[in-house]
Amino acid sequence: MDGKEVVEYLKELYTIPIMHRLVVILIYALLAKLVDSFVIRILVKIAAKTKFTLDDKIVPILHTPLLVTVVFVGVLHALTMPPDLVPPWEKVLPATAKTIILLFWITAILKFFSLVVESNMHDAISRGKIGQDLFMLLKNVVRVIMIIMSLLWLLSIWHVNMAPLFASAGIAGIAVALAAKDTLSNFFGGISIFADKTCTVGDYIILDNAERGEVMEIGIRSTRIKTRDDVLITIPNSILANSKIINESAPIPRFRIRVPVGVAYGSVLDQVEEILLTVAAANKAVIKEPAARVRLRSFGSSSVDFELLCWVDEPSLKGLATHNLLKEIYNAFTEHKISIPYPQQDIYIKEFAGRNNVDTLKEAC
Repeated sequence: MDGKEVVEYLKELYTIPIMHRLVVILIYALLAKLVDSFVIRILVKIAAKTKFTLDDKIVPILHTPLLVTVVFVGVLHALTMPPDLVPPWEKVLPATAKTIILLFWITAILKFFSLVVESNMHDAISRGKIGQDLFMLLKNVVRVIMIIMSLLWLLSIWHVNMAPLFASAGIAGIAVALAAKDTLSNFFGGISIFADKTCTVGDYIILDNAERGEVMEIGIRSTRIKTRDDVLITIPNSILANSKIINESAPIPRFRIRVPVGVAYGSVLDQVEEILLTVAAANKAVIKEPAARVRLRSFGSSSVDFELLCWVDEPSLKGLATHNLLKEIYNAFTEHKISIPYPQQDIYIKEFAGRNNVDTLKEAC
């Protein structure tokens, strides 16, 4: 068979309609090969030059879906060419091609999501932004949502009527909501605590001006707080989300302590102020910035009332720092002979007319 006969044979073969579709698919397959040879390799080189390690893992994830997409876009193009396909193939073949593309991309997206979560999970948990179990729960919830959306998309590709499905899901959702009302309220309470950033693991909080402690874990159903007595308190998230919370660690962990001090009337006030500032400066737990300060608050019934204001690095140092400051203040006042008064009362007995002191004292008693 010479060259002329080969050309004639190819022309005759090309007159068959299916050959047109095969040629289009072949062209798209060659285009996919070009994408694999140039675009992917270029992306790999670019990712290798960056300082981030995440992009080096993303490119291999996107590699296969890109190639499959190019090839099956060619299949879809070929299926639209005349003559039209006979039933049921005019619906089955395009839907099958779209389904394959969707499955590859959903798989890639799930891999990408897991990669991002794993790369950020340790950092988020170590910084105390969220508890590990709540983090994993959110991860699984997002994965389930993505899978459900993919199934709905898949059903729409195959032109499945989803009205009965939505109706059934609505009835089932109402039943689940009624049966698990408390569980759902605690779950969404945990979500609100995380979203509002009310508190994070490691913060010192006060609940309704009563319980004070460190947040140990923000879980799915409850939040655990350890008090200064090393007692663990478990609070349902729904209650915590609706409580008044004083976060001593926010917006910055630095915490101010107040040390009330009373001195006797007649003391040199400037000297008292100087001693208090010296004691604060010598205490290692007290930070230098902002500087400690002394305020004269009131003239009490038996003392002149001062208040030493100073800062420590975090709320957990409050008790120990106050303890040490009070001891040091007492020693400094004793050394400088500054009296710390205590409440006392003097009783004055008036002398009754016409009676001696002994009779007056007996009557008073």
